[in-house]
Amino acid sequence: MKFLPVGIQAYTSLIKHNFVYIDKTEMIYRIANRKACYFLSRPRRFGKSLTLSTLHAYFDGLKEYFVGTKMEQLEKDWIKYPVFHFDFNGSEYGSVKDFRDKLSDQLDEIAEEYPIPARRTLSSRFAALLKSAFEVTGREVVVLVDEYDKPLLSNIHKPKLQNDIRKSLKSFYTMLKTCDKYIKLAFITGVTKFSKVSLFSDVNNLDDISMNIDYATICGITEKELHAQLDPYIKIMSDANKMTTDQCYAELKRWYEGYHFHPNAEDTYNPFGLMKALNDKEFKGYWFESGTPTFLVEIIKKNRMPYISLDSVECTETMLSKVDNFDESPVPLLYQSGYLTIKSYNPISKKYTLTMPNQEVSEAFPTFLLNFGFPKTENSPFDIWSFASDVRDGNCQQFMKRFSALLADSTYEIVGDAELYFQNVTYLIFKLLGFYIEAERRTSDGRIDAVVKTQDYIFVFEFKLDKPAQEALEQIDNKEYMLPFSVDGRKLFKIGVSFSSKTRKVAEYVIK
Repeated sequence: MKFLPVGIQAYTSLIKHNFVYIDKTEMIYRIANRKACYFLSRPRRFGKSLTLSTLHAYFDGLKEYFVGTKMEQLEKDWIKYPVFHFDFNGSEYGSVKDFRDKLSDQLDEIAEEYPIPARRTLSSRFAALLKSAFEVTGREVVVLVDEYDKPLLSNIHKPKLQNDIRKSLKSFYTMLKTCDKYIKLAFITGVTKFSKVSLFSDVNNLDDISMNIDYATICGITEKELHAQLDPYIKIMSDANKMTTDQCYAELKRWYEGYHFHPNAEDTYNPFGLMKALNDKEFKGYWFESGTPTFLVEIIKKNRMPYISLDSVECTETMLSKVDNFDESPVPLLYQSGYLTIKSYNPISKKYTLTMPNQEVSEAFPTFLLNFGFPKTENSPFDIWSFASDVRDGNCQQFMKRFSALLADSTYEIVGDAELYFQNVTYLIFKLLGFYIEAERRTSDGRIDAVVKTQDYIFVFEFKLDKPAQEALEQIDNKEYMLPFSVDGRKLFKIGVSFSSKTRKVAEYVIK
């Protein structure tokens, strides 16, 4: 059996060292044989670097590395082209100089093969190298750019620095248009699409395939590919976990599948999470653990976005395809970063509905959001598992005491809407514990703030900010919020909670 590739991004290394390669070369061939400038947005660790590395190997004419792939049947000529491969990973870009130094070093490496006269600017050196490579080899140049947006995302909360880096990017990528006669193909990848970069406004033959159904599965792993190439590993994992192979497939699907990059595309598995799970033979949130999206949390806080809405978010295609407006909404960044995915599309309203893709994200992201505001300490009075036990046992007094203790320990700053803050906290706690929670449930006479259901109990919450808890309880009665559950059979609890915006604590609660 071949080895499972966990974190390996070089195509030639996969083939040379006998790792599994999920064959995407048919799509690679279609891309490679059309003169264009492509852009592809995908979440981190989703296979973008491997896609570029495969293109690099193909344009290097490395026929021996494609034995057994679809490319072997499709390609007959195997011509070697000059390839300029830029990679912006591995740096934090704390200044414009950091960015310029990174780009300059990569241009210097290319200049070792295609010498050019001294040039003052990065863009003029790039243009001179394109011309030199064309003249030396007699062939057009292939330009590959990996994680072009890393310098921008690293400074998403430093608008001046980000804008300065943006200007450097603009002058550099303008050369893709100016030197078009020397370029056979350009392929740029990133997590996000910053539309203000001239790459997207000045390059007249740009082909953004991020939401193109023909290339929706160019990164990631489909159900068909999973069965075709990974069946033996599923058997090993199912034996290790004392499950049937069908049960193992279902659990892998629940944890790691669910991504859609077009409303009509196949479901796609997160490749890093899937391969790591098969390698370790455990179901865990590997992808989420491999990187902490703190910038996303800051943006959600800044936008005062309710976490409850992450279960179902509506947006337009224009909004979804760029992140320049992230100050207005974090949704594009959440989608492009992989924490939301396409659930459906309404062609009449021309709106997408987004949701969290799978168990890994729906479990890990709320946990991270909660811990971001409520870091646990060894002696914290809030014990999350005891809290869960109290909820399951219907011990309202005890779990409300723990809930009050949690807010008392909070380090989270309330920005703007304090009522939204308390609603978010309540939602996240029950969500991460695996309980069914429905926020702002509509009734004939209003909206219930929260309904939590367990096997034996239903808890109906009404929250008030700086008002008596008894007033919250009276609202439950006056608006007959309990009526929809009267014939359910489970024991019902009404809980009125008063929050204090001044102390950021539960001021009082009443249970009936």
